[in-house]
Amino acid sequence: MRAIGIILAGGNNSKMKQLSNKRAVGAMPIAGSYRAIDFALSNMSNSHIQKVAVLTQYNALSLNEHLSSSKWWDFGRKQGGLFVFTPSITADNGFWYRGTADAIAQNIAFLKKSHEPYVVIASGDGIYKLDYNKVLEEHVNKQADITIVCKRVPSDSDKSEYGVVKTDDRGFVTDFVEKPTKSDATLISTGVYVIRRRLLISLIEKAAEEERYDFVNDILQRQKTEKKIVAYVMDSYWKHISTVENYFEANMDFLNPEVRNYFFKEYPDVYSKVDDLPPAKYNPGSNVKNSLVSSGCIINGSIENSILFKQAYVGNNTVIKNSIILNDVYIGDNVYIENCIIESHDTIKANTRYVGGEKPEIIVERNFRYGI
Repeated sequence: MRAIGIILAGGNNSKMKQLSNKRAVGAMPIAGSYRAIDFALSNMSNSHIQKVAVLTQYNALSLNEHLSSSKWWDFGRKQGGLFVFTPSITADNGFWYRGTADAIAQNIAFLKKSHEPYVVIASGDGIYKLDYNKVLEEHVNKQADITIVCKRVPSDSDKSEYGVVKTDDRGFVTDFVEKPTKSDATLISTGVYVIRRRLLISLIEKAAEEERYDFVNDILQRQKTEKKIVAYVMDSYWKHISTVENYFEANMDFLNPEVRNYFFKEYPDVYSKVDDLPPAKYNPGSNVKNSLVSSGCIINGSIENSILFKQAYVGNNTVIKNSIILNDVYIGDNVYIENCIIESHDTIKANTRYVGGEKPEIIVERNFRYGI
């Protein structure tokens, strides 16, 4: 493909509450064995983009560890590859990334040293499958300056977390509003953009000179009447991880066979770093219904409509319903858990009870389990 990729995965999101205290949103576990960033990386690989930069910053330890080997997404190659850029102190700059545009500006040498004519910019917190070649094809056919990948949603849905797009009959953007409090528009931005590389360099350098740091507010919105911006509407599954509620919903969607088959049984595949773990073990007396149970788990109790990530242990007579159990959680005997998200490495003591309300409750137990 005649493009390079940039994945923006450095932002801090307070709406993820305790879940973002130890990891970037791009590193959030999804569907038992994946991370949120795996979907953008897999889309890049499946679209034959051979050179991809991931810009990380906030709580990047687990994300950088996940990206430590590029072979899982087929980026281990002589030409191109996977590049992970974190903020660095230089003689000219002593700042962390002050926004998405500033993150690209601080790594603009990556753009200038590349030769591909186009750039695909994606966020690291979207759950979707998309052939970027089709987006680029429409971008070229319509002679657009910038293409925004959009998703159609009901007019009465909450759009306060998204950029809202309005278009004319030809698909050209006539208005773009970031995170409005109320809107009856039906198109929202998915955070995926296609732009010519030289134009991006020009816009980023101009924004840096004017001390403007956000790609959406300081570039897209300011250019919506100056440049030809096209909306590409995708019609397949898409979910954005921006709050605890939609993180919970995105995981629970994978309990739907149609969603699960779409991502994991239909071409193209979704790739992730693979851990060398034994298969899940179901001991006598265990009972599992409509759940995803990952490698390394040991199940003694009852599980229903839940997702268990890697190396979870479930004790005897324990019941788990409509919940997400993250990696390496130990749950003792006679525990009841419903509508909860159990943080990774937690130890849930025996004979305890955790029940969330309409919104899932995040359980963070600080019981010390590991010796020095």
